[in-house]
Formats: sequence, structure tokens, C-alpha cells
Amino acid sequence: MARRMESLFLNGPAGRLEALLEEPEGGEPQAAALVLHPHPLGGGTMHNKVVYRMARALRRRGAVTLRFNFRGVHLSEGRHDDGRGEVDDARAAKAYLMERYAGLPLVLAGFSFGSRVAVQCGEGARRVILAGFPTVYRQYSVLDACPVLRVFVQSTRDEYGPRDQLERVYERLWGPKRIYWVEARDHFFAGALDKLERVVEEAGRAW
Repeated sequence: MARRMESLFLNGPAGRLEALLEEPEGGEPQAAALVLHPHPLGGGTMHNKVVYRMARALRRRGAVTLRFNFRGVHLSEGRHDDGRGEVDDARAAKAYLMERYAGLPLVLAGFSFGSRVAVQCGEGARRVILAGFPTVYRQYSVLDACPVLRVFVQSTRDEYGPRDQLERVYERLWGPKRIYWVEARDHFFAGALDKLERVVEEAGRAW
């Protein structure tokens, strides 16, 4: 059975949001996953290679995936809002996904900037997968406020989330948590995208 792909526009708080919905091959979805892209001002879009790999890994685990462009990116309306409005964008996309696939377990995932947004929208999700979490911004309170399992997937040579910093943050973090280290050259998992994808698939092994 060919997998279903649908380009669509979501109703966002600052206007429409360009999105891509993809169902898994070979059967009905077993979970629903929202996957968020890196910083818009750094060229981040829903087609970023790390985001694409994360979404593909989750589909292999049976999840339908929704990616979208934050406000002001490509065909999404509005203007960049330093992460505040982007959290609202993600909540709107999450609400759409939960309504369309009511009753399915929900997973949130994000890369870099997207991971900071994802962890602020974790209510109701089974887990939040945080790839390349940028510790350099020191926004650790967003991690403490997330009530669900936080799964970190981090490059061993992440210049925005160095290993020593993330390990300190992880050790003091309360509640359910898990961490995977990927031997890669940089923040973008250079030379290790296949490994990243396998790790994300492993992280989604049980909904």
C-alpha cells in the first residue's frame, strides 16, 4: 500500500501555515507525531534533512507525521516571533493532528529550535523527542515544565548543545527522561544521519 501524502494549510494564530501530512506505509497509523523544524532565521524549514529523517523514522514505527513551516517561512503567513508565536503555531498544529487522528497516542519531536518549541507543547503527548537541544540558550525551565517523557538525541560534537552542558542539565532534570548520544561531526548530525534515524526509530518503539 502506497503511503498517503497530503500538502495542506493549517489555520494558525498568525495566518495559514504550510504543512505536509504523511501516513505510514502498510496499514493504519498507530500514533500521530508532530515534527518541528530548526530556527527560521537560520534557514530552517520543514524540509530540513534532520527533520525529514526524524519524520521518516517515526513513520517506520507506524506514526502519521505532520510537519509544517513556522510563521513567516515559505508559504506560511505571519512574521518570526522569537519563539513565542512559534509555540502558538505548534499548539495549533498539534490540535489539528489530535482532532484528525483522535484517540491515537501523540508524540512531539523537534530539532534544535524545534526541540525548544516542542518541549513547551508536551501536554497530552506520550513523549517529546528532542534532537540537538540547544543548551547555549539556557532555557532549562522549559524542560522542567514538561510533564512527559523527554527523549534527548544529541550529537557528541554539538556546538550548540555541548555534551558536558547537556549532561549537567540531564542529571538535574526531574521526571521521566532518556538520552541517546550519536557520534557525529556537528549539531546537524553530519556524517551520522543514518544513525540519527535509527536512534529516533528506537526512541519511538513503544507508543
